[in-house]
Amino acid sequence: MLKLMDQAAEAGVRLLAFPELALTTFFPVLYMTDPEQIAPYFEPASPADPYGVLSTPHAKPLVDRANKLGIDFYLGFAERWTTEETGEKTTTDYNTTIYYSVAAGKAIAKYRKVHLPGTKEPLEDPKAFQQLEKRYFTPGDLGFQAFRAPGLVKGALAKEDVGPDIDAKTVVGKGDPILGMLICNDRRWPEAWRPYGLQGAELIIEGYNTTAWAPQHAETPEEQQSLAEFHHRLSCQAGSYQNGLWSVHVAKCGEENGQFLIGGSMIIDPLGRVVAESRTVGDELVVATIDLGLCRQPRDRVFDFEKHRRLEHYGLVGRQVGLEEIPLLGRSV
Repeated sequence: MLKLMDQAAEAGVRLLAFPELALTTFFPVLYMTDPEQIAPYFEPASPADPYGVLSTPHAKPLVDRANKLGIDFYLGFAERWTTEETGEKTTTDYNTTIYYSVAAGKAIAKYRKVHLPGTKEPLEDPKAFQQLEKRYFTPGDLGFQAFRAPGLVKGALAKEDVGPDIDAKTVVGKGDPILGMLICNDRRWPEAWRPYGLQGAELIIEGYNTTAWAPQHAETPEEQQSLAEFHHRLSCQAGSYQNGLWSVHVAKCGEENGQFLIGGSMIIDPLGRVVAESRTVGDELVVATIDLGLCRQPRDRVFDFEKHRRLEHYGLVGRQVGLEEIPLLGRSV
C-alpha cells in the first residue's frame, strides 16, 4: 500500500482509494466462533476516538506517508466500535471506510456498509463458498452522508466568500468537492446512490471484494466470473450516470482464501463512461484526471432532479422492504 502511494505521488495523484477491508484478508469467507480468533481482524474506535484506526500500527504509516506526499486517501477496514454506559462496555462491529484529508490533517468522514450480503450461519454444503458478512458485521448506522473535501481544488468558494442572501443555485459546483462513500455490495443498490446525488455529490468512492465464482452454483467458473464482472460494471456505470457524478471503484482482487476475486477497478465519469480501468488482478495503480465540471452536463439536462423528479409516485420505495406480488387474476379474466 505504501509502494502504491509512492507511485501515486509520482503520477501527481491527489486522492487515492484503497479497497474494502484493505488491512486484512476478506475474513467473512471464514467460519469462526472463537471471539479471540475474530478480534484481531478489527480496528478500535470509540466516541472518544472515532478514527482510532489511524493511530494503530496498521494505518499510521499510511497517514505519515500521505502527509508527506500530500495525498488524501479512502481506507476500508473492519471497525470495532466500543461504547460505555453505566460502567458496562458494549462493542458493535462494522464494515467501515474513512476519508483522510491531508489539508485538514485528520479523517473527516466515515461510512459503514449498509447492504450486507450473505448469511449469518454457514451453508450446509461443506464445499459451498461462504459469504458471512451478516455474522461478523452490523448494518451501517451512518446513512449516506456526503461531505466536502478541502484542499483538492484551487480557488474553491468558502462560506465566508458569499453573503447570507446569496442564491444557493449561483454557487453550485464552485465550492470544495462534494464526496460520498460506499462499500462493495452497496454499489448494486440504487437507493445507496440517490441520497448522494440529492446532496450534490460530485464523486463517489467505493472499495470492494467480489467473488468471481462459487462452486455451489451450476454455471461454470468462467460463466460466473463473466456475469460477476458484467454486473459490477453495470451497477457502477448506472450509479454514476443516473446521478451525474464521477465514481472510483477499487478491487482487492486475485486469489485469496482459496477463492478468486474479480478485478475491474475503474474510474467512471458523470455520463457513465469508463475513463480508466485496471488491466490485471495484481497490485496496480489506476489514474485519471477528474473534471468535476462535467457533473453539470447531466444535472442540467436529463437528471435535473428539481425539474423532473416526482416524489408523489415514489411512496412504495420508502414503505416496503420485501417483494410483495400484486393480487392474482381471477379465472374469468
